[in-house]
Amino acid sequence: MKRSLFVVGLMAVLALAWSIGRVQGQQAGGKVIFVSADHASFTEMPGGGASMATIWGDANQGAHGTFTKFAPGYDAGMHTHTNDVWITVIKGAYLYKDEAGEKLLGVGDFLRVPGGHKHWSGGDKTEGALFYEEGSGKFDLIPAK
Repeated sequence: MKRSLFVVGLMAVLALAWSIGRVQGQQAGGKVIFVSADHASFTEMPGGGASMATIWGDANQGAHGTFTKFAPGYDAGMHTHTNDVWITVIKGAYLYKDEAGEKLLGVGDFLRVPGGHKHWSGGDKTEGALFYEEGSGKFDLIPAK
């Protein structure tokens, strides 16, 4: 029974990974993509303190990949996102809080936030944060009540 549950779980993870890869490949038109975070074109997000540079897809319309910067001390407040978000820190430190506690994500650390999950995020007070972010759908930030 345990082995069966493991196999079912493994198959679900592989199916998810395949579908994400398929969406990414479709968004890129089957082309190799190379973008340096140092030379990416960042656009300031509403409210200031955060900016994004599109790598693939369109964060305003659907699945996407971006470089995102948080200024030192940036505070996004408590919020949710409609869609899942995956984050890998490239530089600085990404601060994260939810009902389970606080986490400090450093260079190379990964975080997955499921759509609808209430959390707080921000940038390190000294360095801020630079991270790669993927979303399974349109990016939004919905303030939590």
